[in-house]
Amino acid sequence: MRMKRVAALAAAATLSFGMAACGGDDATEGTGAGNKSFAAGSTMEKLNKAQKIKIGTKFDQPGFGQTGLSGKPEGFDVEVAKIIVKELGIPADKIEFVETPSKVREDKIVDGSVDLVAATYTINDKRKERIAFAGPYYEAGQNILVKKDDTSITGPDSFKDGTKKVCSVTGSTPAETIKQSVKDVATQLVLFDTYDKCRDALKGGQVDAVTTDNVILLGFIAKDEASFKLAGDNFTKEPYGIGVKKEDNAFRNFINDTLEKAFSDGSWKKAWDDTAGKFGAELGSAPTVNRY
Repeated sequence: MRMKRVAALAAAATLSFGMAACGGDDATEGTGAGNKSFAAGSTMEKLNKAQKIKIGTKFDQPGFGQTGLSGKPEGFDVEVAKIIVKELGIPADKIEFVETPSKVREDKIVDGSVDLVAATYTINDKRKERIAFAGPYYEAGQNILVKKDDTSITGPDSFKDGTKKVCSVTGSTPAETIKQSVKDVATQLVLFDTYDKCRDALKGGQVDAVTTDNVILLGFIAKDEASFKLAGDNFTKEPYGIGVKKEDNAFRNFINDTLEKAFSDGSWKKAWDDTAGKFGAELGSAPTVNRY
């Protein structure tokens, strides 16, 4: 009798422990913290403990970061950011996306308004003076959007005669690049804060073209094939990176590790196929992360 009683108690204890363990797993999954462990005092540890994160992205870039029916941004940049957030052990519903147009990207990183920026953000030396980049995770190329029936614009050289107006976005790499081909910058180059406004100006006849990265323009075309087309080939290379605080090498290295993991495990390609890949742009092979 004594042996039976001991066995029963042991079984009950085992059942109780198992239920507690299951409950513990559910609680861990609920917080999103999981079994993640990060260096004390690191940005990764702080974000994981807080179980929330602010991410700067575009709200007007088809295929990369554009507000959808949910009112939240959707696109490749958004999905790449979610891959990083998952690796931090934070649930996707704890992300606060902050609209971050080109001209304020560095400002929002420097002043701490966001924890990182994923916003068709071309890596270049000038920006590295203020912030740091992880990546790249994609390489785009600058191109030109024109009306479907326009045959007068075939590339950047078409603006050298001073008769055509081209639109781009304040603080963007494409705006700086096209200045080299524009005869009279003051009158020919029209700048807005978002590409949506450039697209509307082109459709309304206020400008003759819009210039930015090809994948963004392909997004506009996909939504209105009857109105727009690309004029010529890409004429630059634009490596997209994740912007973080300049001095935060540990966070940058963590994001680089996460990107390389995503390249190899298929999540990077899936993010593309579910977003910008639907517009006909090529993903190409995974870029080499620049660990400067």
